[in-house]
Amino acid sequence: MDQPPPTLESQPDAPKTPAMSLPARLMNVIAAPGEVFEAVKTSPPSTANWLVPALIFMLVSWMGAMLIFSQDTIKQQLSDITNKAIDKQVEKGKIPKERAEATRQAAEKFGSLGAEISAVAMPVFVAFISPFWGGLIVWLVGAKALKGGFSYMKGVEAAGLANMIYVLEAIVKPLLIVAMGNLYASPSLALAVKDFDPQNPVYGLLAAVNVMTFWLLVVRAIGIARLSGASVGRAAAWMFGIWAALTALMVGFAFALRTITGG
Repeated sequence: MDQPPPTLESQPDAPKTPAMSLPARLMNVIAAPGEVFEAVKTSPPSTANWLVPALIFMLVSWMGAMLIFSQDTIKQQLSDITNKAIDKQVEKGKIPKERAEATRQAAEKFGSLGAEISAVAMPVFVAFISPFWGGLIVWLVGAKALKGGFSYMKGVEAAGLANMIYVLEAIVKPLLIVAMGNLYASPSLALAVKDFDPQNPVYGLLAAVNVMTFWLLVVRAIGIARLSGASVGRAAAWMFGIWAALTALMVGFAFALRTITGG
């Protein structure tokens, strides 16, 4: 005699995929971002997805700054930068020669203080602005342009987790700076320049061509693809296109400012 088909109540529950823990998301976003963003898509909202990477980035950045400013070569480089700027102003007649030395001493004092304050404040700004700015781009591209239909805060979570790439850069960059004795060393084309001039827009463009930046763009593109259901290629085209447009805008503005000020 045939047995009756099992009812819904009698059928065993389908095995559920265990939720990915926060530490796993933070580590896997570097090695397997697709799995992380799939977990973000299907899990409830989590502030920790963007807040914890922000806190880690701040801590690592502050430790890196302490390492950098403990180096005598970097202190000397900061002094040389100040002296060159003063000499340039004296040559242009904007600072009288008799006041050059007093101005130099004041500039070195406050310039060093300003650099240290910036090293403390800038990581805070980047840590808490970048998830929401990056999340806005992820949301506009994925939810609007690619018709993904996910919420803005999901975009913030994805951008926040992708910022673990910033954490890696916050480790790599100070090590490069210390190893090369160059305050402007970074994992970018700027490494090919011996005497880097931060006021030269061309050098700024070289610094923008950064391995870590490209890695971040790819990870964000994967996040957009998983959240929206679009292909990674389409998402990457949007991300790199936006990066290229913003970079060109900033370099163009720097050129215009340099022309206006006669720098």
